[in-house]
Amino acid sequence: MAEALKNQEESRIILPNASWGTYERLLAEREERRYPRFFYDRGVLEILSPSAEHDRISRLIAALVELLAEEADADIENAGSTTFKREDLSRGFEPDECFYFGSNAGRVRELVADKGDIELDAGDPVPDLVVEVDITRPSLDKLPIYARLDVPEVWRYSSGRLNIFKRANETLAGEDPGYAPTPESDLLPGATGDVLTRFVAEGLSLDRRLWRRGVREWARDQGH
Repeated sequence: MAEALKNQEESRIILPNASWGTYERLLAEREERRYPRFFYDRGVLEILSPSAEHDRISRLIAALVELLAEEADADIENAGSTTFKREDLSRGFEPDECFYFGSNAGRVRELVADKGDIELDAGDPVPDLVVEVDITRPSLDKLPIYARLDVPEVWRYSSGRLNIFKRANETLAGEDPGYAPTPESDLLPGATGDVLTRFVAEGLSLDRRLWRRGVREWARDQGH
């Protein structure tokens, strides 16, 4: 029983003095496997192996985004947990889920069809929305990574609640304020943190068909 419980837990390892070369080598050695995932921030490397619960919630939020976008007649592209990195900024991440909206969605489809990957070092766009699920307390704060790479919006699920963060404006002193909590998504108007939290909670217990029907009905009632 103890071993079974251990296997359900997330595994997080922090390497505090990792070079960019080490980060690149570990990415290459993983090849096409989904796990582990890597986050890199100026010499600090986190290695994450998500739990089944983590992945279940992540997939549920992705389905929620896609349903709301469809009802809003918004073009999106789900880039999943693609590796995003900028060597010049010494940062990299692999989100639980991420999405491109509008013209960026079309651009990314063309990029992937042309060269098979998204390369920030080559000037390709960052996701418009990143989803982060925290089942256990994170060892590495990911928001500064997303902020430095200019991700416009982040949805973070933690302690049973989904919160929305919007990229803040630069301060007059030129400092980077990172993200500010916001009640409603800029990308999917009407989608508030309270509404999204409720849908995630319902999705974890309801028949998925009933859940999808409820999300669609709510979206249509909003005039989407």
